[in-house]
Amino acid sequence: MTTTLADFFTGRPTAQIAQDLLGHELIYQTPAGTMSGWIVEAEAYLGEQDTAAHAFNGRYTAANAALYDAPGTIYIYILRGYYMLDVATQAAGTPQGILIRGIEPHQGLALMQQHRAKPVPDITNGPGKLTAALGLQSKDLNRTMLGANNLTITEQATRHPRAVAATSRVGVSAGSWQERPLRYIVAGNPFVSGSRKRDWDREHHGWQA
Repeated sequence: MTTTLADFFTGRPTAQIAQDLLGHELIYQTPAGTMSGWIVEAEAYLGEQDTAAHAFNGRYTAANAALYDAPGTIYIYILRGYYMLDVATQAAGTPQGILIRGIEPHQGLALMQQHRAKPVPDITNGPGKLTAALGLQSKDLNRTMLGANNLTITEQATRHPRAVAATSRVGVSAGSWQERPLRYIVAGNPFVSGSRKRDWDREHHGWQA
């Protein structure tokens, strides 16, 4: 991973990093072809003080160790049978991260549909859906750095939201942080999980022209 990409995931609040991540492109290169998509939904988790975070109260296990690694480390975990893709933020030892919850396909849509035979936008409008569509169905890349192997995120945004909305996180259990607005979405994008059709921007998908 380049120094510039590593720097992106630290040096400012994780919530700001999650918001800034919208419009960056997630790219996964496989022997069958390259698949990519613009990030349209990202959810921040703020470590020891965050009741919804895997590292709440300083919890450290073999399963969540990636969160304690350097910024830009890939954290893959399984939730309800689905693989989830998270990226560690902040300096090593500060266990904060961002869950990638939705992408709008760019490259390799046909290959994604081979992995997950669903129509758009249902193909990648959720964290378990996007990993299934990419064929990212193992923990092989857990605790590796973005860009070190075949999974990366562009250093710069390649699309820019017209508007960003902040909402409460999805599926977070009861606790003092349950309703915190730490989920960031490209407003109007149909690939945001749980979005209503009447709210979709069908012409621009919520992106600037």
